[in-house]
Amino acid sequence: MSPFHLTRTLPEDATDAALRADVHRGLTGRPKTLPPKWFYDAHGSDLFEKITELPEYYPTRAEREILVARSGDIAAATRARTLVELGSGSSEKTRHLLDTLTDLHTYVPVDVSESALTQAGQALAAERPALDVHALIADFTAELTLPETPGPRLVAFLGGTIGNLLPVERAAFLASVRALLAPGDALLLGTDLVKDEEVLVRAYDDAAGVTAAFNKNVLTVINRELGADFEPAAFDHVAAWDAEHEWIEMRLRSRTAQTVKVPALDLAVDFEAGEELRTEVSAKFRHEGVRRELSAAGLDLAHWWTDDAGRFALSLSVVR
Repeated sequence: MSPFHLTRTLPEDATDAALRADVHRGLTGRPKTLPPKWFYDAHGSDLFEKITELPEYYPTRAEREILVARSGDIAAATRARTLVELGSGSSEKTRHLLDTLTDLHTYVPVDVSESALTQAGQALAAERPALDVHALIADFTAELTLPETPGPRLVAFLGGTIGNLLPVERAAFLASVRALLAPGDALLLGTDLVKDEEVLVRAYDDAAGVTAAFNKNVLTVINRELGADFEPAAFDHVAAWDAEHEWIEMRLRSRTAQTVKVPALDLAVDFEAGEELRTEVSAKFRHEGVRRELSAAGLDLAHWWTDDAGRFALSLSVVR
């Protein structure tokens, strides 16, 4: 079996502290908001896996299509000896890269979930005896320190997850990634593309109601972790296209005037009938916009690949 290492750079109590801070800030703000990362407890992760299999939800299939078709090109362009995956989860999608990166020495999956990292990392270590797997429990949106590994490095941030960051957050994130890279290193970035509004809205408001359940799961998480008394049935799932900002917003709309108590924060939150709580922004991108954002962070877009239908893109950028 190949070496498997697990390093924690996230303090044990960091998740609880971040949840408390995010919920207090979000529920007392105007408009009310919650970050999408709190969807993903065990049940939320299961629901998201179901979402990726829905006929309406194209991004996962489109990205996989590109990875299958272009992993060889990515390997040839990068000659990576270390692959760093931000927000790795199950590490499933990166297996196409692991199969084709013939010079690869080390895989560094980065995630906040220790259980996901341990399960995926140990499985990969068992399957690939020549691969050094160094899992990192860390929040990739905060300052990140990577272990010492051989270069060139390829940092992968897939799934269109960058779209969950607001523009100012994206700029800070890309600058932080650039700070991790040395000459010869590269960033592989997955971005969902602007397309017909109906297609986009359906992807976030499926007929089976799986995304609605996923959206409301954030209320269940807050109830469990902070003792809140949200009633998920008292909120409706909303997915709306913001044409000005070119992003999808997921919201929870209060069906009635109600007050929600969050005892752990000593907080009572009033909702008006019809008031909406924003739970996710999912930005969609255009080629030139991605190029500009990368360039502003000191990265030059070297390759741009889309699926056959032009729905999703993988871009490979290098240090300027």
